[in-house]
Amino acid sequence: MRSSRFSIENYFHTQQINFHVQCKSLNLTADKDGGESMRKQGSLLVFLLAACVGLFAACVPAAVPTATTTTTTAIPVVDCAARGPGVDLHGCNLAGARLDFAILSGANLTDANLRNAYLMSANLLGANFTGADLGDAFLTGATLRGANLTGADLSGAILTSTDLRRANLSGANLGYANLTNANLTEADLSGTDLTEAYLTDANLDLITWSNTTCPNGVVQSMECPRTSAG
Repeated sequence: MRSSRFSIENYFHTQQINFHVQCKSLNLTADKDGGESMRKQGSLLVFLLAACVGLFAACVPAAVPTATTTTTTAIPVVDCAARGPGVDLHGCNLAGARLDFAILSGANLTDANLRNAYLMSANLLGANFTGADLGDAFLTGATLRGANLTGADLSGAILTSTDLRRANLSGANLGYANLTNANLTEADLSGTDLTEAYLTDANLDLITWSNTTCPNGVVQSMECPRTSAG
């Protein structure tokens, strides 16, 4: 390719020299025969020069397009059949699931559907139930110590003898839930709805009360009465 290019350049240079020679010759011809012969010679040279330029351009290698690499990020798929400490079950539909005695400590159950699920004596230590649906779930004897239940629906849930120490129940719905003998020491009940909930013999020591709806329907920031009768 390089030798062809140099040959074309030499040819182009030679044509320039010939062009000057022809111009001198054309001047003489023009004096004798007038401008007609000069115009014909000039047109021929212009054509030849244009052809050389076109040939030279054709020999220049075309630009090679740069390849681009597209990377895609795979979205991890949640395995809703997984069980064990720290598993990711966020958004899973586990309604009615039999999870008695399951070990799900530290599990991510954010926005999961656990309505009517059986979680009796399950180890849910420090699990995240933010926004989860636990309505009418069976949690008797379960360990929910330090669990995050912010905004969770626990309406009608059975939480008898459940360990809820230091659990975050802020904004949760515990209406009509059964918390008999439950341990709620140091739990956060800010904005929690306890309408018609059963708190008989529940441990309510050091609880955070703030805009809590008590079993009797009264919203207050102090310890609620343990029954709806007040």
